[in-house]
Amino acid sequence: MVQQVASETAFTPGWQVIAAVVVFLVVYAVIITEKMSHAAVALTGAVIAALLGVVGLEEAYSVHVSWRMLFLLVGMMLLSGMASRSGVVQFAAMKAVQRVKGCPLKMLVILTVGTAVGSALLDNVTTVLLIVPLTFLVTRVLKVSPMPYLTAEIIAVNVGGAATMVGSLPNMMIGGANPHLTFSDFLVHAGLVSLLILILTVSLLAWLYRKQLSAGNAERKELLAIDAAGAIQDRRLALKTVIVLGLTVIGLVLHGPLSAWTGVRIEAATVAIAGATLLMLAGLKGKAVDEALDNVEWRTVVFFAGLFAVVGGLVETGVVGRLATMALQLASGDIGYFSILVLWLSGMVSATVDNTPFVAAMIPLVQEFGAQMNLTDPEALNPVWWSLALGSSLGGSGTLIGAAANVVVAGMAAREGKELSYLDYLKIGAPVALLSLAVSTGYICLFLL
Repeated sequence: MVQQVASETAFTPGWQVIAAVVVFLVVYAVIITEKMSHAAVALTGAVIAALLGVVGLEEAYSVHVSWRMLFLLVGMMLLSGMASRSGVVQFAAMKAVQRVKGCPLKMLVILTVGTAVGSALLDNVTTVLLIVPLTFLVTRVLKVSPMPYLTAEIIAVNVGGAATMVGSLPNMMIGGANPHLTFSDFLVHAGLVSLLILILTVSLLAWLYRKQLSAGNAERKELLAIDAAGAIQDRRLALKTVIVLGLTVIGLVLHGPLSAWTGVRIEAATVAIAGATLLMLAGLKGKAVDEALDNVEWRTVVFFAGLFAVVGGLVETGVVGRLATMALQLASGDIGYFSILVLWLSGMVSATVDNTPFVAAMIPLVQEFGAQMNLTDPEALNPVWWSLALGSSLGGSGTLIGAAANVVVAGMAAREGKELSYLDYLKIGAPVALLSLAVSTGYICLFLL
């Protein structure tokens, strides 16, 4: 069957095929170097591809751009920005730390779990921007090293990001490309295995750092004296933020059942945009609405639009089809083998380079793999999608450059005069990432295949 598929999908290489590959590789390489704006690079690649006739402009933005994913991204960016503005997250984290009476070891557990929960609902970078300053505050007061906390938070933000459809950019991309995958599906499959990994990770880190984390009674009393409510500047906005975030989460969880019940398809992106709009109308006035819109990373939106167009060139010229045929041959036509291959490949790639362009290229590859397998039921490919989601997110915790949030934490530590070195983090992050991928492998083999 594999040989027959290969003959059916063979194509004759031409200059447009070569151009599509070269444009993608150059865009990918420049993105990795971090020397230029990602948005500018992706948009330039899309324009060049259009000028060379690799992919038509209308075709690119009507067929290949995942608008579901982009609207979901904008909605969650708006909600994340307004949650940050309200001070709710900082207040909740400080109260939780004080609840354990400033015990450094229990604080490690609280901040790690809190970071994972925050990253499952908010943007990963936003989560660390909220949690890390609080970490420096409490560790200064208690006179303990912030490094164990920062290491744990980097791992947690990647584990938590794997748990939900809105927890990471790869998950948003996968959800946008598969309308049949709901927020609840991500919670059940990616969420359960992420929870198990989080429990194992917290237990391991608490054991590793148990002798390093201790504080005197005077320092703990000073921490308990801090007014947590000071993080909240506007109580009414904070209350409205909590209510709208709660309603949005409920909407995301129930959008699948509601669609089936009402007969009207309710997209996760619609729920996110509706939540953001409701919070802007109910909680913000005048220029505050404009400021909320300014918080949207429009550069990221442009980056994805351009990147989808560049990857669309690979699809249109048949490159993706050929790669899918090779993957089909390598996996011997077995979805189980292909799922495990995707899991570990995405995990290894995500630990070393930006996983966004990788996932963008993998999505059409997986879709083409399903087409060549003659799979008419979209759910038949679900093990592969969960493998891609778990691998791309969990692998990011392997190194200090594995995800944008990791780099942000390292930069914030440097500004505080606390250098978090690549090798020091690697000693903890790499084994935890490998453990995470191993647990994911067991989960996929036992429950999804």
